[in-house]
Amino acid sequence: QVQLVESGGGLVQAGGSLRLSCAASGRTFSSYAMGWFRQAPGKQREFVAAISWSGGSTSYADSVKGRFTISRDNAKNTVYLQMNSLKPEDTAVYYCAGRRGPRATMSDQYDYWGQGTQVTVSS
Repeated sequence: QVQLVESGGGLVQAGGSLRLSCAASGRTFSSYAMGWFRQAPGKQREFVAAISWSGGSTSYADSVKGRFTISRDNAKNTVYLQMNSLKPEDTAVYYCAGRRGPRATMSDQYDYWGQGTQVTVSS
């Protein structure tokens, strides 16, 4: 079992930056692929970014590519999402997720989820 706790959300103006962190507990964190998803009011949960267990491979949704960067530090049991050039449409609750296996873009492919952290981008 892996327990995930997100932090770093908040209110930011359009064009600003935030860095989300996801702290994991569990002795097998380094073997898990990790992902970030988000869900805005009235919308389906959508894929944002994913990273392999080694950190060597990443995937991004087209809507965030070039603006967001996912990374991980297995020694610290932490995955990050650096968000730059934020837009109002990025406003959502952001969730950290983990799975045993390769990167994935569908939420039902992930085994563990954090509680979410709110990101609000004002115009």
